Amino acid sequence: MPDKLFIAAGIFHPESGGPATYLHEVLPAFQRDDWEVRVVTYGAGDTAGYPYPLTRIPRRALPLRWAHYGLAAWPLLRWADLVYVHTLDLPLFGGRAKRVVKMVGDQAWERAIRKGWIPPTEDIDAFQTCSYGGVVMAQKAARARQMQAMDGVIVPSQYLKRLVMGWGVPEDRIHVVYNALPLGQSLIPTSGDARPAARARLGLPPDEPIVLTAARLTPWKGVDHLISALPRVPGVRLIVAGEGETLPALRQQAATSGVAGRVTFLGKVSREQLAIYMQAADYLALYSGYEGLSHTLLEGLLAGTPLIASDKGGNPEVVQHGVNGLLVPYVDVEALAATLESAFQPGKRAQLAANVALGMERFVFSRMVQETSATLRAYL
Repeated sequence: MPDKLFIAAGIFHPESGGPATYLHEVLPAFQRDDWEVRVVTYGAGDTAGYPYPLTRIPRRALPLRWAHYGLAAWPLLRWADLVYVHTLDLPLFGGRAKRVVKMVGDQAWERAIRKGWIPPTEDIDAFQTCSYGGVVMAQKAARARQMQAMDGVIVPSQYLKRLVMGWGVPEDRIHVVYNALPLGQSLIPTSGDARPAARARLGLPPDEPIVLTAARLTPWKGVDHLISALPRVPGVRLIVAGEGETLPALRQQAATSGVAGRVTFLGKVSREQLAIYMQAADYLALYSGYEGLSHTLLEGLLAGTPLIASDKGGNPEVVQHGVNGLLVPYVDVEALAATLESAFQPGKRAQLAANVALGMERFVFSRMVQETSATLRAYL
């Protein structure tokens, strides 16, 4: 008999976001590994076409939304052998099955920024130990309390393991399983440098130095710092893929900094198209103030493109400085500009690109599925 797995999620395919993408990709593999899967999530849209039962709860007023979700989850909590939770604050009442949560960030920090309770530039590591107003401290306490109540925790990086331990969760309950991606089907097959073919496909100049950054445009993604560094590296073009709340301010910054002609804002880009842009770029940059373990960095390496990243969060677990990319202190715009200068010295890009496959065995999709499934089964 298959083991019965209830997936309690806050977002799901086709919505954007790491948890939604992760579940859509991994659940068919779980089914092949003899899990019987059922999913409840917030959101609207079609529920047919998935190889498992899927219930979507409309995002109505909060009490109605919670009540609707709780009623949908109630029978599944009694049906399941195990509950795999993908966000906190879900109304999951009753049932005896153990609960394992996948935690990819600090929900209290993100919510405090989104609500305007703390500045949008507040450092996530400082947030862990600093004191704030009552509403923020209540969010931190609620997050810690819910995490401590879980039977197990899966995190995608050693960095996040340390963060979760700081919330009072015993180390032996926390399991690191690195993120991974199925190999993209849109990459241009090549045994050498993919840039010429990718640039021809996108209509980009063949010889222009190009740095690509791809992110949801929020204050902590650091795109403003990349624009600030650009005047120090004449001739380099920055391509920004993504949309978000800071896009208008970033456009204005590029104009006032005198680099508007060297910054291209693509807006929202499909994953298939983004893979081609990654192959076309000389470097993929992610100068963010927080990353649990970035799918974007993994996608860049799979595309054969070396990385430039901040030394924050889980980035140093992907970027080996001077091997497959360059790490830069955060926030240090002068250091970022100097790194961009050195990145385009003769031979540097070729040296780093030759090593993009080193260490990637840690991020193989089949390995992630096997380790996750084994971790979940340990709680049956």
